Amino acid sequence: MSADRPKKQGRARKIGHYLSNLVIVGLIRLALLMPYRMRVRAMGTIVERVVGPLAGYRRRALDNLDLIWPDLPAQRRMDIARRCLNNVGRTFIENYSAHDFPERMARNTPVGPGVRALEDAAAQGQPVVLVTGHFGNYEATRAALVARGYNIGGLYRDMKNPYFNAHYVKTMEAFGGPVFPQGRKGTAGFVRHLKDGGQLVLLFDQHVFRAPVFDFLGKPAHTALSAAELALRYDALLIPFYGVRQADGLTFETVLEAPVPHSDAMQMTQAITDSLAARVRDTPEQWFWVHRRWRPQPDA
Repeated sequence: MSADRPKKQGRARKIGHYLSNLVIVGLIRLALLMPYRMRVRAMGTIVERVVGPLAGYRRRALDNLDLIWPDLPAQRRMDIARRCLNNVGRTFIENYSAHDFPERMARNTPVGPGVRALEDAAAQGQPVVLVTGHFGNYEATRAALVARGYNIGGLYRDMKNPYFNAHYVKTMEAFGGPVFPQGRKGTAGFVRHLKDGGQLVLLFDQHVFRAPVFDFLGKPAHTALSAAELALRYDALLIPFYGVRQADGLTFETVLEAPVPHSDAMQMTQAITDSLAARVRDTPEQWFWVHRRWRPQPDA
């Protein structure tokens, strides 16, 4: 009987993934029937008021805010969590708007000192690692740059739900540039892409077990060294970038910051972490507080 238990749990998990994906796909299809502005606003509201609270994301965001800013008034923390969920919902459907969103981002002009650095690197065939966090819409800047002819690859982490993951990956591919899964099977592809003088996007702000600890918003956070290590190994520029959502909730400022000077992987990773922290402090509602960012390292 005990031997059958893992099989039953596996089947139950598979059914759960399948059913939850049906709901997600239904929401996506319904939203995509709407005009662009309406769909973005509607999905923001749905995630803020329905999906976020029911899935426990609002509670997780509030727990994270209580950890980082315990002295902030409770109403302000609630407001940040609410607006964070709205941004998550908007980002989600924007990234599924495979035609509308890239078309809108193609009209964006990237700004910041990293723009010239990227142009020079591309002209010289030097690889570039573009690094960001789950802030604003992290795909906005990649879409704006792809529209300008850059061959920007993406590195992604497989979702736990395989049914959802299958169509989620297709949304990233729709923005242009190759995409590679994290892990051994994607390594050869993105390494070749960098060696050929390409550009690669990495999101670095999720918890990674047994990774080194860095200060993030005043608390220790386990953070992968991948972005800095790739930059050092392949003599690539390391450029922090952000798609900052504007007050209308629909447009973005696409920003490339100055490249992080090469030193060592620890120092460079702290630099990009500090870059993201500054953005979060400036507009905290744009960061994805729903992630389990601060978790203790298990004993070795």
